[in-house]
Amino acid sequence: MDPTTRIEQALAAALESVTTSSCPPRLAEAVRHAVFPGGARVRPRLCLAVAAACGSRDVEAADAAGASIELLHCASLVHDDLPCFDDSPLRRGLPSVHRAYGEPLAVLAGDALIVLAFENLARVLGNNPERLAPLLMTVSRAVGMPTGIVAGQAWECEPKVSVADYHRAKTGALFAAATAAGAQVAGADADAWRVVGDKIGEAYQVADDLRDVAASAQEVGKPVGRDAVLNRPSAAGELGVDGAVALLRGLVKGAIDAIPPCPGSAQLAEVLMSESRHIMPKGLADRA
Repeated sequence: MDPTTRIEQALAAALESVTTSSCPPRLAEAVRHAVFPGGARVRPRLCLAVAAACGSRDVEAADAAGASIELLHCASLVHDDLPCFDDSPLRRGLPSVHRAYGEPLAVLAGDALIVLAFENLARVLGNNPERLAPLLMTVSRAVGMPTGIVAGQAWECEPKVSVADYHRAKTGALFAAATAAGAQVAGADADAWRVVGDKIGEAYQVADDLRDVAASAQEVGKPVGRDAVLNRPSAAGELGVDGAVALLRGLVKGAIDAIPPCPGSAQLAEVLMSESRHIMPKGLADRA
């Protein structure tokens, strides 16, 4: 089975375990709206790619880890779109959750997805506590303080922040968790793989900054130009488009160079190069 199908099935199974007849119907709808149809599923695909590169045969554990990381990403998008943050009307080309279901249900849907991410890991790996505990730690530190995605969002509330610190927390943390979790599933050294995810995550955020200034809303499925309006830290704003493109290229090269020795290193390098091309605005792809 191809990775995309595995991820979608794992996400569907996670939601089916909680969106039962006893769940408030509109909350169940809001949660589904936040997860399906999905975006690129970059983080879970990266998790599965690292597990495969390290020689893992534990498909169930890799799928559970990847799905939980994607659930956390979806939760962060729901909260990021709220009026108190970006006040975005669109996400993935559809009305954002708070526009479709109202602000109270959007807050609750995001909260429910965070809890579900951890419940999903426990449900799938509960009979293997020796494997579950390290994965829970890896995923947890990617979410909270001091350097997880919650901290990344909180940096937007500070009067001053470096773009690198902001990117590393808001975006890089879940990418680092994806590579570390993929390595853990295979019994490899998680810490050695974090730097790969950290760099590719920062590259992804730089690409997002570039999309905000160089892409159309139709292309990215959400409003553009928001970083300047909200005075957000931005690589494109700080370095200019050419400087941000150069930074992205350097980060992708750094991620590939940081791949630890493993059976599938060459294939993983190809995956990272392919991802770097896909995340660039169409008009800048040749320059990257």
